[in-house]
Amino acid sequence: MSNFKNYVSESYEELKNHVTWPTWAEGQKLMVIVAVFSILFSLAIWGIDEVFSGAVKQYFNWVKS
Repeated sequence: MSNFKNYVSESYEELKNHVTWPTWAEGQKLMVIVAVFSILFSLAIWGIDEVFSGAVKQYFNWVKS
């Protein structure tokens, strides 16, 4: 248990004293970039899923006939 306590203590000290946090404005800008990328990526995945879904349906319709 002392190893875990030591780990948490050292992690807190690292975050408090050695990490450079972004400014509020920079954080907001980065959040917008991440949100836009996430939306674009999810739309791309959805599009690929639709294409493959259609291809599988066509294949089974072809095999069924």
